[in-house]
Amino acid sequence: MLRALALVVLAGLFSQAIADQRAETQQQLEAARKDVAELKKLLEQLQQEKSGVQKELRSTETEMGDLEKQVKSLENELKKSEDEIQRLNQEKKKLQDARLEQQRLIGIQARAAYQSGRQEYLKLLLNQQEPEKFSRTLTYYDYLSQARLEQLETFNETLRQLANVENDIATQQAQLSEQRSALDSRREQLAAVRQERQQALAKLNHEYSAGGQKLKARQQEQAELAQVLKTIEETLARQAREAEEARQRALAEQRRQQQEQSRPGRPATADGPLVSSTGTSYGGPFSQAKGKLPWPVDGRLVARYGTPRGSDARTKWDGVLIGAAAGSQVRAVYGGRVVFADWLRGAGLLVILDHGNGYLSLYGHNQSLLKDAGDIVKAGEPIATVGTSGGQNTPALYFAIRQQGRPSDPALWCRAQG
Repeated sequence: MLRALALVVLAGLFSQAIADQRAETQQQLEAARKDVAELKKLLEQLQQEKSGVQKELRSTETEMGDLEKQVKSLENELKKSEDEIQRLNQEKKKLQDARLEQQRLIGIQARAAYQSGRQEYLKLLLNQQEPEKFSRTLTYYDYLSQARLEQLETFNETLRQLANVENDIATQQAQLSEQRSALDSRREQLAAVRQERQQALAKLNHEYSAGGQKLKARQQEQAELAQVLKTIEETLARQAREAEEARQRALAEQRRQQQEQSRPGRPATADGPLVSSTGTSYGGPFSQAKGKLPWPVDGRLVARYGTPRGSDARTKWDGVLIGAAAGSQVRAVYGGRVVFADWLRGAGLLVILDHGNGYLSLYGHNQSLLKDAGDIVKAGEPIATVGTSGGQNTPALYFAIRQQGRPSDPALWCRAQG
């Protein structure tokens, strides 16, 4: 009896431990959302662009990114609708063939029944010299009649299915028409915004050439990116410290409770696994992946780490520039959390991933962004598409890695090409 009671108590305590663990995990998720919201607010304050031309460029390139994403989504929906219509037409063809074959069989049966009429049946009734044969023949007639009924039922079911498929085709075709109309509309909007971008770039280039400001602008762009990165890194470091302090307090409280419960007269509790408050595991320590990472996009290196940006050696690349076809998918090189997904002067539409322990990866000059700040991504997951945002003339991806607040050559982290 006492043993059974002890088991009940232990089961209750274990269930409570599981519930507490779930509650703690939920609290961590809420804390992570607050962290991202806080970081986003800080970054928005940094991006109060003063230049009217830069504001115009940001507006047009951001709108272009949204429209590109909408166009891609509509194209995917259109393809699905076309595939579904093709499938339904194939099903319709099969049903039509089945209907013709069933009509043929029913016609044969109808003609045979008409030709024989009821003569054989009357003969059997009048000639009862062979009762066994009479009974067997009646059974055959019943079987034939049942077969005809089943054939008619199958035919009616085929007609019903055919009508349903034809209705589905009509619905899909109407939906396809709406999707094509929406796609044409988005493409027209995109063409207009692209024209606006060209005008903004022309103004920007005129400003640079008029005052010889290109080097100064490039230095300002690098300074702004450095400021954003500094804010991100400081905020993430502070959040990690606070999470670790909270974890240590939770451990201390757990030890205190265990000491209380281990006193004489106290029931023992089942130890549950501790949940770390230092962040989500993204596939192991990022540092261990050095030299093994995939490149984020297939393409050609057009600018290497540490080489001059343009003709002036006073500004250098802190990452690499990879030339690739516009619209190509940009994939996360490692699992992480999106801490920035927005337009930034000089980098255009930019995604920054936090991989934990002070490691960041950056993906810039994108055509469109596929993730939002706060999203958790896996290694190899698409996060953006290659573009020309940030004032670029040719499509290319800016890719950089930050290690403990300092830039690091991506070629040392990614697998050798070729």
